[in-house]
Amino acid sequence: MRHQKSGRKLGRTHSHKKATLANLALALFEHKSIITTTPKAKEARTTVERIITFAKKGDLAARREVLRTIQDKDLVKQIFEEIAPKYAERKGGYTRIVKLGNRSGDNADMSIFELVGYENLKMEKIEKQRQKRQEKKKQQQKAAEAAAKENEKQESREEKEK
Repeated sequence: MRHQKSGRKLGRTHSHKKATLANLALALFEHKSIITTTPKAKEARTTVERIITFAKKGDLAARREVLRTIQDKDLVKQIFEEIAPKYAERKGGYTRIVKLGNRSGDNADMSIFELVGYENLKMEKIEKQRQKRQEKKKQQQKAAEAAAKENEKQESREEKEK
C-alpha cells in the first residue's frame, strides 16, 4: 500500500524517475517551454520550483544544491543570473501547465509546461508550424492541379492526333 507516499511513480524506478525529472527541468530551463505529458509536468513542477527557490537565494550552498539536479554549469549560471532575478518578488508559482489535449498515438494527456513570464513561446512555435503545414498543403494542391491540367492538355492533344 502507498499510504502517506507523495508523488507519482510515472511507471519508473526511483533512479529513472529522478533522472527523468532532472532532464525535464533542464529542458524547461533551456527552452523556457516544453511539451510533455501532464503527469510528468505536474511532477516536474516541484523540482523546477525548488530549483528556482534555491537560485533566488544565490549563495554557494544553493548553487551546489541546484548542481545536484542540473549538472550543466552554464545553464546553472543562466538560472542564477537571468531566470531567478526575474522571480525575486514572486513567492512561488514559477511554472504554468497548459493542457493541450490527448496525444494521437497513445491517447496520453499532453500539456505545455512553461516558465511564467516566458508565455506563448511554445504556442508561437506551434502556430508557425501549423502555418508552414498549411502553406505546404496549398503548394501541393497547386502542384496537383497543375499536373491535372497538364494531363488534360496531353489527352486532348492525343485525341486530336488520332
